[in-house]
Amino acid sequence: MKIKSVFLLGPALLLASALFAQAQGVPTMGPTIAPTPMTEKEVITELKKEGAEQLKQDLKKRGVDFSMDPDVEKRLRKAKATDEVIQAVTAATPKEKAAAAKAAAMASGQVVVPAEETADLKALQTELDPDKGIALAEAYVKKFPQSPVLTYVYAYEAHSYQMKNDAIKVVEYAEKSLGLKKDNLDSLMTAASVIPMAQFLHEHQSDQEQQLDKAEAYCREALKGIDQLKKPPTMDDAQFASRKASAIAGVHASLGLIHYDRASLGLMGWDKDELAKAEKEYQLAVTLTDRPDPSDYYRMGAVYTQEGKLDDAIAAFTKASELGQGLVKQLADQQIELVKKAKAQSGAPAKP
Repeated sequence: MKIKSVFLLGPALLLASALFAQAQGVPTMGPTIAPTPMTEKEVITELKKEGAEQLKQDLKKRGVDFSMDPDVEKRLRKAKATDEVIQAVTAATPKEKAAAAKAAAMASGQVVVPAEETADLKALQTELDPDKGIALAEAYVKKFPQSPVLTYVYAYEAHSYQMKNDAIKVVEYAEKSLGLKKDNLDSLMTAASVIPMAQFLHEHQSDQEQQLDKAEAYCREALKGIDQLKKPPTMDDAQFASRKASAIAGVHASLGLIHYDRASLGLMGWDKDELAKAEKEYQLAVTLTDRPDPSDYYRMGAVYTQEGKLDDAIAAFTKASELGQGLVKQLADQQIELVKKAKAQSGAPAKP
């Protein structure tokens, strides 16, 4: 008996998305220009009254609202501006500040969204209706085919299909995302979690083993990427550690399902070695985070059932029922009764 898989976007992935948005280099909405930039008149007046040092400090804070050209430089020179002041004013112009901000963002792994794309990306990021989200993503690709953020657009589209429980499309767009950025953690985790699902493998009867190998490779890359994440300045140490642990737990859950699927493909029945690997991965999935996914307990129960560890299976399904809601709880309760009946029929004594 192969226990039904549950196709859900669990808490681990949801928490991981919030982490990646701050730590992995998800799009920055354009370079930030300092408010109330200085006019040319203000620059000249401050240079004369406050001196070059004070002016340079204010230029860094505020920037200027004009561009440097020969005429502007001539007027600044007339106000006794040195070469150093001319360089400081030039660096404070909108064009130079934007270029510097873009370079800094790219150096830190961020992707700067071109100004003309900002509104479209915000609309996509905030859309909760999956059908509208898919339509917005498709429109974005057509409108900005050379956009530097298409990897994230495809990732958002994959999540929209995930809300529709369309496993095939989820993997398709997650892999489109990875084709543009092979270390996109969100897409690595999404593809790795969905490929071993029954809904996906059912459509890949002829190459299930190859698909599972690919999913495992995505998991390995995801673990490397999570390990390399740096704490965002807006997140405290405890919050970062918790979300990072949840992301790691999510990857181990995917590995658990991969090994469970492999175990079921054995020509001579269930593969015990693969079941043992699945058990180990699910144990990691539920212990590495303080917010374990009830679906992981459910699948752990499935592994224990196939291993003949019926008391452990009942305990795992019970935990899934306690933590879960809706379909997960319903299926877990059903499995508890089925395993109890199987245990009674086997004549094995029940644990107190």
